[in-house]
Amino acid sequence: MMLEALIEEFENEVESTRKLLHAVPAKHLGFRPSPISWTMGELAQHIATIYYWYVGTLTKDVYDMSTDDLERGSPDDIHATRDLFEKNVVKARAALKSLKEDNLQDQWTMKSGDRTIMGPFPRGSVARSFLFNHIYHHRGEMIIYLRSTGNEVPGLYGPTYEDGKVDKEK
Repeated sequence: MMLEALIEEFENEVESTRKLLHAVPAKHLGFRPSPISWTMGELAQHIATIYYWYVGTLTKDVYDMSTDDLERGSPDDIHATRDLFEKNVVKARAALKSLKEDNLQDQWTMKSGDRTIMGPFPRGSVARSFLFNHIYHHRGEMIIYLRSTGNEVPGLYGPTYEDGKVDKEK
């Protein structure tokens, strides 16, 4: 039951992420809201990369980030980032659909070499926090980046301020 809900949410939210990445303009990829923040291009690339992590998170009991060799391309190329996103969504979808309901209770750990970064935690909890919520968090950041540069934000959960359908007096 929970797995079915995760798959349905995944499919719906992929569409929202796609809309958001298509709203990122090439001319503002270098925008950085503060000296310690990522550029808009780096943030977009990170969002696309999180979908790659579904495979290691959902198919391995111990995911060693130091063994990953993901070709990301330049964060200054929004087309490469969008392509990365699309390729990673295919991999993420396959990993998610390979699970059985019981797998959500399996213990999962993230490492980088000998260092434990997270876990062990039940895989279902990790899917919710490290994968799903992580993407939502960074999408929220991207909305701030877009508005800060005068760009329109697509409606992810209904009309936006820019659509003119939201009460602007509030």
